[in-house]
Amino acid sequence: MAGTGDSTTLQVVADMMLGSPSHVATWLISALSILAVIVRPWRLPEALWAGLGAFALVLFSLLPVSDAVSALRKGSDVYFFLIGMMVLAELARQEGLFNWLASHAVRHANGSCARLFALIYGVGTLVTVFLSNDATAVVLTPAVYAATKKAGVRPLPYLFICAFIANAASFVLPISNPANLVVFAGHMPRLWIWLREFAMPAIVSIAVTYITLRFFLRSEFTETVVLDRTEPVLSTGGRLAAAGIVMTGIVLITASSLDWQLGLPTFIAGVGTGVMVLVPRRTPPWSVLKDISWGVVPLVAGLFVLVQGVELTGVLSPLERLISTRAHAAPVLTALSAGSAAAILCNVINNLPLGLISATVATGAQLLPALTGALLIGVDLGPNLSVTGSLATILWLVALRRENEDVSAWTFLRLGALVMPPALVGALATFVGLSGQ
Repeated sequence: MAGTGDSTTLQVVADMMLGSPSHVATWLISALSILAVIVRPWRLPEALWAGLGAFALVLFSLLPVSDAVSALRKGSDVYFFLIGMMVLAELARQEGLFNWLASHAVRHANGSCARLFALIYGVGTLVTVFLSNDATAVVLTPAVYAATKKAGVRPLPYLFICAFIANAASFVLPISNPANLVVFAGHMPRLWIWLREFAMPAIVSIAVTYITLRFFLRSEFTETVVLDRTEPVLSTGGRLAAAGIVMTGIVLITASSLDWQLGLPTFIAGVGTGVMVLVPRRTPPWSVLKDISWGVVPLVAGLFVLVQGVELTGVLSPLERLISTRAHAAPVLTALSAGSAAAILCNVINNLPLGLISATVATGAQLLPALTGALLIGVDLGPNLSVTGSLATILWLVALRRENEDVSAWTFLRLGALVMPPALVGALATFVGLSGQ
């Protein structure tokens, strides 16, 4: 019977593809746009390709203007969240907060590479949890590079921490990854429910990622860290930025516990921190705003429109029916399979569009929160397999190139293939076990 159901589903999809040229055109434009976002032909910005794809769907009447506008509105909470977090991250960078943290890590390493690795991993975990994985990739990466240069050690093993922890710790809190807001859309669990379901799987993910990274990079830790007894000094602006980040964390935890959307509180907290840091010394905001990666917002907006176009073709309906049927027949196996499939697919189409698709499928199939949670773990943790998996990893690569460091896709894949699978299996098994399926 299961085989018959699968055959029926595939036949429905095949009939749709052969029977509607407009559907084929929509899928082709969307697929090429997402591919261009990942590959970045001619080094043009990712947002350009997402925007061109979205515009093409509307221009060729493949997506009604009203539906495109509706898709853009769906992302409003994510836009506010991203802007608020980027303002906080840029303030922290400019005021030297991350360099101060990295300097403390070098100072307390006491000459040990292993201890330096653990300290940077701990800082990366905290930044990811409370500032989002994109902040870890964009802001902490150059700080770690500077710290390793100061310590006289080869930077790359420590820079890998920024990439891997950015994904491994990205489901500790709802604010740790913009994809979390996308997957759960308007149905974000209350904070205490989130922590009950995801805290332990996240701890497993963080611990297993640390152990595997530490093991497979062990040959890199034969150097001696240059001792630095200088006490790092944090400016007044840095202390105010740190206070703003703590304040933001409190605001977001409160908002999450009250089941409020997180975007607007994050935006307000970011602006408030900016005022607190810049106004006393009469610094214009342009110094912060000009260095923010604004292209992330139109990129996400374009992806919302592209996924809306794919959804309107009806191609997701058979998938929704299939998952819904399987979820009732074999909930544990379906959760594990769905999470694993999401983890792999992230590296094909990137985790943001996959998060949008997962949200659509979860809503259409009326999935239980436990199954949606398994999808989220796959969407968040899967990108540790390759450089194409998440926006955070792509931003990490950009940060590396600014420091004249480079990591090939093959080099990352070889390490990711060793690090990601055990963390994924451990996190999913823990999650399914605690969910009581």
